[in-house]
Amino acid sequence: MMPEDLRTISMFDWLENDLLLTITACAPASSDASFRRYFRVCTPEQQFIVMDAPPDKENIEPFIRIAKLLTQSQINVPSIFQQNLTDGFLLLEDFGSQCFLDQLNEATAADLYQTAFDSLFKLQTQTSIQNSGLPSYDEPLLHRELAIFDEWFLGQLLDIQIPAAVWETVRALLTTSALEQPSTCVHRDYHSRNLMVLDSDSPGVIDFQDAVIGPITYDLVSLLRDCYIAWPEQQVEQWRFNYFERLQQEGLIDCSPAQFKRWFDLMGLQRHLKAIGIFSRLHLRDGKSNYLGDIPRTLNYVTTVCAAYPELAGFNGFLREQVLPALSVVEA
Repeated sequence: MMPEDLRTISMFDWLENDLLLTITACAPASSDASFRRYFRVCTPEQQFIVMDAPPDKENIEPFIRIAKLLTQSQINVPSIFQQNLTDGFLLLEDFGSQCFLDQLNEATAADLYQTAFDSLFKLQTQTSIQNSGLPSYDEPLLHRELAIFDEWFLGQLLDIQIPAAVWETVRALLTTSALEQPSTCVHRDYHSRNLMVLDSDSPGVIDFQDAVIGPITYDLVSLLRDCYIAWPEQQVEQWRFNYFERLQQEGLIDCSPAQFKRWFDLMGLQRHLKAIGIFSRLHLRDGKSNYLGDIPRTLNYVTTVCAAYPELAGFNGFLREQVLPALSVVEA
């Protein structure tokens, strides 16, 4: 065994010697943008997912606490059968291997997204933000996330610098827009790779451990302007308006469709700038270069929104004159 496999040895020791499970098969189930790993393990009776979260790099306590919170809101999250806080392992319900991204196409999109809207609506209407214990999506957090774009994408990947005045305009605009929205429970990564297609009570919702209390449009724009799949803007507009009406009827928002669209667009811009920075960091720091292929799609969302808002004209010019040419060199 290589030293990096010591985690696997420890995992099997927990499963077989502490939990007395008979493991007949084990295979990687997935990995994500963090240091967590997931394994699918089989016993003669059933199969499970084991989360491997090294305690020196990951804290699994939020996952456990938020899983309980979302279950109370009738969100279908994986059941936690066993936990090992000391070593950083969880034995979880297996939602299978079919996420939305695997099954989304023009024929399936309407039905799949309807289940996603229904689950999101439950998240936003049935989760008490007063008693959730979740942190707030406040100004420091918004600024830290935007800084990932500046540091890792502009500075590290492209080696260019944005004019300070342009960047401050972007930060102020996006922060103000985010903080003026009604607050709700925010999954924070509600997109096609974290929604699992199930035979019943679909979708299964995963990767929720970073949930916060924050802007009401955040998860909706994560879903509809997904970094991993894009839809025609007319379709996105219709989905967004339908969900707006649903929120309005529930009394969660009291604004015009135009105001909601502005919140949605600017929230998406904040999220997509952060995502581009994270994709760059995953490539440069963590050696996970497959995410580089998602940058052009995500950057296209950014330039489209910037072109629609006069306040972002300076940033749009910077993107088109400096960022896009520099990115084309990196891609080549």
